[in-house]
Amino acid sequence: MSQSSTSKKSGQSSFSKFLYNENTVGYFFIGLFVIGFLVFTVYPLFMSLYYSMTKYDGLSAPQWIGLRNYIRMFTTDVRYQKSLLTTFIYVFTSVPLRLIFALIVAMMFKRGGRVVAAYRTLFYLPSVIGGSVAVAVIWRQLWGNGGIINKAFNALGLIEGDFSFIATSSTALSTVVILAVWQFGSPMLVFLAGLKDIPASYYEAAEVDGANKWQQFWKITLPCLSPVIFFNLINQMISGFMAFTQAYIVTRGGPNDATNLYVVYLFERSFTSRQMGYGSAMAWVLIIIVGIMTAILFNTQHKWVFYESKGGK
Repeated sequence: MSQSSTSKKSGQSSFSKFLYNENTVGYFFIGLFVIGFLVFTVYPLFMSLYYSMTKYDGLSAPQWIGLRNYIRMFTTDVRYQKSLLTTFIYVFTSVPLRLIFALIVAMMFKRGGRVVAAYRTLFYLPSVIGGSVAVAVIWRQLWGNGGIINKAFNALGLIEGDFSFIATSSTALSTVVILAVWQFGSPMLVFLAGLKDIPASYYEAAEVDGANKWQQFWKITLPCLSPVIFFNLINQMISGFMAFTQAYIVTRGGPNDATNLYVVYLFERSFTSRQMGYGSAMAWVLIIIVGIMTAILFNTQHKWVFYESKGGK
């Protein structure tokens, strides 16, 4: 056998070992994720940061203007400031109400059984379909002029004649909040999982000591469930700040910007007014706001979140 053929076989053997090496296979699959992460996440993220400091309409070349977009937000753009305030009101009302309703329903369905499982599925459905455009359109009909809610209030004698809840500044945001609270299925399931992890011996010991149901709830259920509450609070808060479909479809941000949530206004500036640079700046401010709110929750969790592995709060 010639030396060339031997070296060729040796080369093929080395290549085969490299190709079928476990590390090579691992790097291949990790590489797909890394490439996708860099192309579809990191690159757009840094490009949006660049665009936030430019005047850019999405068609012509961006013009560098520095921090003018950020200065404009907090000094001259009154609609932006109102949308920021409206979003905070929306988050601080819808998120606690959603978690409260989710916990109440989870407590009701804590016990198993076929009937309970069926009811759990029914209560979870709003979270599955609640973010769809179809549900938002139906919601607009329910709360609109001559809708079912209007007729129900008329029958109860609370209002007279036709009244549109979504076309009135004082009630429009409430309809969007109610729609958000109605979608409590996802945190409900998380609460159910947390409730099932609480040892029954805790409640048995409390009953022996004479504690009633209310005392058991405050002294056992809430402390043991606090990590789950913390988890749900973080997720729902982030979702609240990113709310878009409900307000955009139901009210289009009106009337008089009463439901002009942050992302709705960001969408309007970016794609309707074609101010992509300004919209990118708004997106980065939103990231900073959510980051600050999340950091506050994490830094204060030691005061109210109970971790059994750490021996308490």
